Amino acid sequence: MELVYTIHREQTPIIVAAIHEGHRLALPLLEYMHLQEHERFREEDPYTGDMANLPVSRIVVETSRFQTDLNRRRELAVYRKPEDAWGLTVWKPALPEIMVAQLLEGYDQFYADVAELIQWTIALFGKFVMLDIHSYNHRREHPLKAAHIGDHPEINIGTGHNRDKWKPLGHCMTRFLSHHHILGRFPDVRENVKFKGGAFAEWINHNFGEYGCVLSLEFKKTFMDEWTGRLDRKHFNDIRSMLKGTIPFLLDLLDTPAKSTYPNGY
Repeated sequence: MELVYTIHREQTPIIVAAIHEGHRLALPLLEYMHLQEHERFREEDPYTGDMANLPVSRIVVETSRFQTDLNRRRELAVYRKPEDAWGLTVWKPALPEIMVAQLLEGYDQFYADVAELIQWTIALFGKFVMLDIHSYNHRREHPLKAAHIGDHPEINIGTGHNRDKWKPLGHCMTRFLSHHHILGRFPDVRENVKFKGGAFAEWINHNFGEYGCVLSLEFKKTFMDEWTGRLDRKHFNDIRSMLKGTIPFLLDLLDTPAKSTYPNGY
């Protein structure tokens, strides 16, 4: 029933997380799992662990969100009914309560370990920024039918839980990413359109929001085929290059004395 994840520390105020990367399930859960493997894979965030492979502190979760969803509040972290999981029946028969309790122990330990990492970072630098990396489906109904771009940006930056003092940093990040080429064009990058940040961001801001903030980066799955899992390597490499460029940019912003004086060029 173990929740599998790695936390790697670097001496930098930047932390990157890929908490929906995982596909693993604990063996005792397999007899209860009602979904086929490809159904789970569609709702997970494959390749985000590779996106998070940056020269900063890193959190990468190998366990599937279908075991324990670390981006939901504790009481909702184990899917119990179809409306918790995009209409999917996850468990059949239902998980025994003793197993749910064991899964939530892993949830609690994960958040305790993340708190320790953030506290260590604050002790060293007095501040932090968490890049919370996700991806999302835009062809949910049919492989050939894409969702309307009006409310499905290519990159959605969720900053809804951040304190006001960090709002300019989110705006700067939006402009910075929108000025990078992906496949030879500027991407559609918008803030708080599709997602505003989940329970992970909410918890971080509630407990540590005076010292830092969370930028929840949701990449529309245009870099892959969300039905087959096939990766567009060129597209993905452009995303990786863009993310590498955010590290010196964010470090410069954090060194700016007043948050209201972030560079006007971004």
